[in-house]
Amino acid sequence: MSKPEIPPLLAQLNPLGFWDLALQTLAKELSPQQFKTWIQPLKIKGYEESERLLLIGAPNPFKLDWIRRTFSSRLHEIAADYFGYPVNLQFTLGSDAHRSSQSAPVKTEFEVGLAAPATVLPSAVPAPAPDSGLGLDAVDDIPNPAEREQAKLNPALTFENFVTGKANQLARAASIQVAHNPGSSYNPMFLYGGVGLGKTHLIHAIGNHLLKNKPDARIRYIHAEQYVSDVVRAYQQKAFDRFKRYYHSLDLLLIDDIQFFGGKSRTQEEFFYAFEALINNGSQVIITSDTYPKEMEGIDERLISRFDSGLTVAIEPPELEMRVAILMKKAAAEGVPMSEDVAFFVAKHLRSNIRELEGALRKILAYVRFHGKEVNIEVARSALKDLLSIQNRQISVESIQRTVADFYSIKVADMYSKKRPANIARPRQIAMFIAKELTQKSLPEIGELFGGRDHTTVLHAVRKIAEERQHDSHLNHELHVLEQSLKN
Repeated sequence: MSKPEIPPLLAQLNPLGFWDLALQTLAKELSPQQFKTWIQPLKIKGYEESERLLLIGAPNPFKLDWIRRTFSSRLHEIAADYFGYPVNLQFTLGSDAHRSSQSAPVKTEFEVGLAAPATVLPSAVPAPAPDSGLGLDAVDDIPNPAEREQAKLNPALTFENFVTGKANQLARAASIQVAHNPGSSYNPMFLYGGVGLGKTHLIHAIGNHLLKNKPDARIRYIHAEQYVSDVVRAYQQKAFDRFKRYYHSLDLLLIDDIQFFGGKSRTQEEFFYAFEALINNGSQVIITSDTYPKEMEGIDERLISRFDSGLTVAIEPPELEMRVAILMKKAAAEGVPMSEDVAFFVAKHLRSNIRELEGALRKILAYVRFHGKEVNIEVARSALKDLLSIQNRQISVESIQRTVADFYSIKVADMYSKKRPANIARPRQIAMFIAKELTQKSLPEIGELFGGRDHTTVLHAVRKIAEERQHDSHLNHELHVLEQSLKN
């Protein structure tokens, strides 16, 4: 019997080569602002050969948490493609990749307990020049926002390639109305929803539409964290007059992920003044967040009241039919048509967001191109076997019961009891629905795990919750939060 093939050492495959590939790949997949904000600051800190572990450093806790939640799975995919086998990527604070290999590495929460110190690598790429933001340190003139580069818009994000369904049709309709009548229809407009549901796509589409019809319009898309950096730079350089002159003169301000303003009082104060000036001038302000305005933490009440003064629209997780449409449209755009049965298979297993669907599609396309096969269900199952096995292994009916009980502040024992008050029966039905959605258990098996209930009771609960979530946005949001909690 032949010996199993031993994967080569990480050092032989050059971790820095992997990081160059990761940067090139993500630069194509993300908008310039997203890439600059989230990916550029990351550095390969080192590797631990025996654990097949790569250490990636982020410069601050905000970026660290966001990278773990948003980009971890994609970076793992790129690493597996590059090395030819799974590699453990660990994310930690600190992007200092310039220590010499002779110096003792600083132990982080991920490095403690490793069999041997991680080998420290030199910088993978030259450090990028710091983003000059408004150019406060370079020129005194206000940049010309009519140019797409100054507007920071991604031209690929338009209304034409935005897939619409029940989950986002109101947000899309409102966005089109704003694009045609900026400053008058809904001002401000506040879009909120989970990661990867299309908020950023919509606000770029608004900016691109306005720029196409009014090339001289002063437009700026900015991530909230970059706005914070601009405030800090203006403070350091005593350039608040220039800062205000720029932001107060815009025709359209698109600001993404405003929850990052939480706890930053000076930033909130400056944004309040900019907001008031823009609204009074008839300029349009569009804001996105992962949370409903009144649920944001660390945000001043006067700002929240301003956000609520316009139109607030939720973008919900895509329903099954919408996920199928997205997969088929994106596959066709890649020149590899996908049949409905394959799209349904993938969509049923991936419910969270559009970004997760896109990641699954990339894995399938890479698999069929490498093996020279056509896309079918078995090919999709093989391409996604790691992802599907992880989901099936992690989520159990027992974990669903615990998570739902904690969420609704009831006892886990209430899931099995015969009690029927509304504050218990409702969470129990929700737990049954999620169990049917996220596990492979049959209705009788689920009923048995809920205190020996009949399968018809489970079926009633599943149908009831499925119907209500179609028109109850609050319930749909709660289900999304619960499903995300179970998958993370």
